[in-house]
Amino acid sequence: MPQKTARAGGAAWALVITSAAGFMAALDNLVVTTALPSIREDLGGGLHDLEWTVSAYTLTFAVLLMFGAALGDRFGRRKLFVIGLTVFTGASAAAALAPGIEALIAARAVQGVGAAIMMPLTLTLLTAAVPEAKRGMAYGIWGAVNGLAVASGPLIGGSLTEHASWQWIFWLNVPLGLALLPLARFRLAESHAPGARLDITGTLLASGGLFGIVYALIRGPLDGWTGVTVLGSLVAGAALLGGFVRHGIRHKAPMLPMRLFRSLAFSGINAASLLMFLGMFGSIFLLSQYMQIVLRYSPTEAGLRMLPWTGMPMLVSPLAGYLSDRFGGRPVVAAGLFLQATGLGWYAVVVAPDAAYTVQLPALIISGIGMSLFFAPASNLVMSGVRPHEQGIASGANNALREVGGALGIAVMSSIFSAHGGYGSPWNFVDGLEPALWVGAAMVVLAAVAVLCIPGRQKTGVPASGQEVRLGRQDARVDA
Repeated sequence: MPQKTARAGGAAWALVITSAAGFMAALDNLVVTTALPSIREDLGGGLHDLEWTVSAYTLTFAVLLMFGAALGDRFGRRKLFVIGLTVFTGASAAAALAPGIEALIAARAVQGVGAAIMMPLTLTLLTAAVPEAKRGMAYGIWGAVNGLAVASGPLIGGSLTEHASWQWIFWLNVPLGLALLPLARFRLAESHAPGARLDITGTLLASGGLFGIVYALIRGPLDGWTGVTVLGSLVAGAALLGGFVRHGIRHKAPMLPMRLFRSLAFSGINAASLLMFLGMFGSIFLLSQYMQIVLRYSPTEAGLRMLPWTGMPMLVSPLAGYLSDRFGGRPVVAAGLFLQATGLGWYAVVVAPDAAYTVQLPALIISGIGMSLFFAPASNLVMSGVRPHEQGIASGANNALREVGGALGIAVMSSIFSAHGGYGSPWNFVDGLEPALWVGAAMVVLAAVAVLCIPGRQKTGVPASGQEVRLGRQDARVDA
């Protein structure tokens, strides 16, 4: 069945609905961060429980994203989008009602399942509804709304935690989800990918492999890196991911065809996405606690003080989308990543138990501008680097790698934090935070290097090599 555009209202309705759904999914990545001290005080648990409160969402989100995209391609993108939104909304209510830390972690995992189904379909539905010449700006607006979620996540979480209770950070999703459900049902057109098939084997291999590795990283500081459970999880996770790669090469219709990675553009932007989110999410996870535990800011004050970083995408993302249309995504994304790394390095230099906010402010602003220049152009690079009928799986793969990066970032940087410091005193916290921030900065520098390996383009959406042009022509003949 050929691609269809949106119903009455067309691109505008598609942009509103997909941006709002993306806002919900992105919000729940970070809304918990400023509430972690209150959740810990109310429900108990240690650092590893706080990690799982965040990682249970990002991990299920990550490992099922490509499967969610495949389900949409096979059974209908609008239909699966509505199902994912329903699951996400119900799980948000369950998280708000959680009586203990284990129940909260379980509800967060189910939230991730719902987000994994709906999130990759947002870009696919938006791409189908918007003319190619205007997609850069549409992605910019979509990125700005996601940036609003990143910006408001710590602030909303902090404000609701301080003035109501932490449960309200999850109740917030319920009315928004209920409002979006009828709009999605009646304002989005249904579409399928021709010949789409489900890949259960690939899903199991990818899910098991990622879970094994992230579980080992989270448990390593507690159980010891040479423990049977940790080593066994690492080995098993690596073996399953190796099987997933082999499956993607040999299977006729894998969930993630490894041939996509023959494109330097696709490989480079996905490697950069994973490394960028590793450095960014791990840093925000620790810095939101630093502001409250060490600097003694209230949750609301901590959220407000993070705004120069997290709020910058609201201002810069639409401009970044325009620049990617005009000059190509590669230079814009690379510049953003170098700025993000500079901001994290600056923070590592100035962090102290009594650091004044004015000393932290330049690092926050630089990081915010860098993050803003990454989001929209990176999405444009992903979608323009593959054939049209592969855009759904490409979006799912990129979002999956971003979420994997976020989960790994929290696990890796928390492990570094635990190895060098802890919660014993302000100085002890800073001793762990500083090396973690340096590692985060290094990861983002590596992301910038990966982007610089992408072939140059005159503008985003124009293939960089004759090989890609020939592939596109062959694909067009096959579809015809």
